Amino acid sequence: MSGHVSSSVSSSFESTRRRLTPKQAETVDRLCAAAVEVLRQEDFAGLTVRTVAARAGVGPATAYTYFSSKEHLVAEVFWRRLSQSPRPEQDGLDRTARVVTVLRDIALLLAGEPGLSAAVTNALLGSDPDVEHLRVRIGLEIRERLENALGVGHDPNVLETLELLYAGALLRAGMGYGSYENLADQLERSATIILE
Repeated sequence: MSGHVSSSVSSSFESTRRRLTPKQAETVDRLCAAAVEVLRQEDFAGLTVRTVAARAGVGPATAYTYFSSKEHLVAEVFWRRLSQSPRPEQDGLDRTARVVTVLRDIALLLAGEPGLSAAVTNALLGSDPDVEHLRVRIGLEIRERLENALGVGHDPNVLETLELLYAGALLRAGMGYGSYENLADQLERSATIILE
């Protein structure tokens, strides 16, 4: 993240899509839920916006109004999971325990859904401008959580190392080199080495 996004960019970074009416938001919710359902049966290669639209009960043209690609749709699903996940309780924890808690929580967001987790890795590597926008938002959210866990006066190099650690672990899990539960354990071990 550090090399690509200025830390001065606000986490309220505006969406590349227009603001939604309640009815439009409900359609987007249905499309996101349908994407998860399809990924329980199909791998990412088999996922299409058309299939998701049919599962959600909307026309393909409507789905493409909100999502420019299947990568955009899956990236949105992950962004929603991340942004709506509660921040872990960190009272009474030392710096290492706070960071480990953040990394484990993020890693385990998709632990029970192997199809979705593999799709997220593929989607976030996409070059679609809407995916790029969400990748920035996701990165900023993760960065903010790590900065809070590290505390005031943290070393920016440690933050960047932790970001690289997480990104590499996500890629590794998405490539099938272990489960997300194993990923969370490895992140804990690696972060402890970095921080102690």
